[in-house]
Amino acid sequence: MTLLADPPVAALPPEAGLEALASLLRGRRVVVLTGAGCSTESGIPDYRGPETRHKVRNPIQHREFLQHPEVRARYWARSLLGWPRFTSARPNDAHFALAALEKAGVTPGLITQNVDGLHHAAGSERVLELHGALSRVRCLACQAQEPRASVQARMLGLNPDFAHTVVELRPDGDAELPPEAVADFRVPACTRCGGTLKPDVVFFGDNVAAPLVHDAFALLEEGDALLVVGSSLTVYSGFRFVTRAAERHMPIGILNIGESRGDSLADVRVEARAGDVLPRLVESLTRA
Repeated sequence: MTLLADPPVAALPPEAGLEALASLLRGRRVVVLTGAGCSTESGIPDYRGPETRHKVRNPIQHREFLQHPEVRARYWARSLLGWPRFTSARPNDAHFALAALEKAGVTPGLITQNVDGLHHAAGSERVLELHGALSRVRCLACQAQEPRASVQARMLGLNPDFAHTVVELRPDGDAELPPEAVADFRVPACTRCGGTLKPDVVFFGDNVAAPLVHDAFALLEEGDALLVVGSSLTVYSGFRFVTRAAERHMPIGILNIGESRGDSLADVRVEARAGDVLPRLVESLTRA
């Protein structure tokens, strides 16, 4: 089936949008897809939000990380600096509201493009992490896993002078750092086999594992509607669920600040902060 390129649905302000979303979703099982905009209120920056889309970002590319030791050193040096602030982030009202929707039986689960683990921290139980989780590190040789906190301790031991560097936090849990600053950075190896370590996340240019994509589509099949929260849907890994929902004629609601790739497929668009709208949406959808 080929989807026609309809014009974008007009974005509604918070009050009108709340009523429209509640009307669209009431009485339906709602599958949720979240992006970085769901976590910005927790202090984690995004790539394409209103405050960040104008900035030049050079995210780590999957192939470059695999092929070049200097790229791996640059990533881990930046990650060492960004990790303390990243792990200090706590769930916000949007995360707690989505957990409440699951507990109330409104949603069978959620799909997230985020790697911060905040949905789990807020109490959501069925969470499919499309892009992995920064809390885990995996050896590319033997596949052994190690907690990211353990790798942080080993990096600090190998590079004690880095701990006091002042930097700007980046969206993917690392930090801004000039290339010359990492020339002598020492990268820890796998404690089991000495192999190359990689955060257990999907870098740009990599693919989401096929079994996870299958599980996410299966979750979508359990729903009667799709709610997108805080995603521009620029990356296909998330957008494909919107196109599938449209093919199934599922109602689609989008709650986001700014335009998204899925706007022409949405039934309702709301331009507002997720933390402002979602708690009130929960009250509306779960009211006896």
